[in-house]
Amino acid sequence: MASVISAIKNTVPISLFNRGQAGKIFEDVRKNGAKVVMKNNVAECVLLSPEEYVRLMDAVNDAKLEAIAAERLARYDPKTLVSWDEMMQELGLTEDDLAGWEDVEVE
Repeated sequence: MASVISAIKNTVPISLFNRGQAGKIFEDVRKNGAKVVMKNNVAECVLLSPEEYVRLMDAVNDAKLEAIAAERLARYDPKTLVSWDEMMQELGLTEDDLAGWEDVEVE
């Protein structure tokens, strides 16, 4: 029963937008969280605060990075490792070439 009440509280008929109540709806989203906009008894879109959207997108990106890391770890073979010196030589770099890059963050 609680999930039905929650669903009712978190849905907004699109007709409220047509009646000029968008500001009130947006304020409710900021205070209470996401709302599902219904049009002809079908979910049309979901309204989120910008902060919630950023949080969700960060979580999605973190999950993608975690999946990439897990895939790489599954294929990890220590025999394929390259030493720092070998890498620098292969790339044609010297320590002087890297001077000043201490503050650069690489993901």
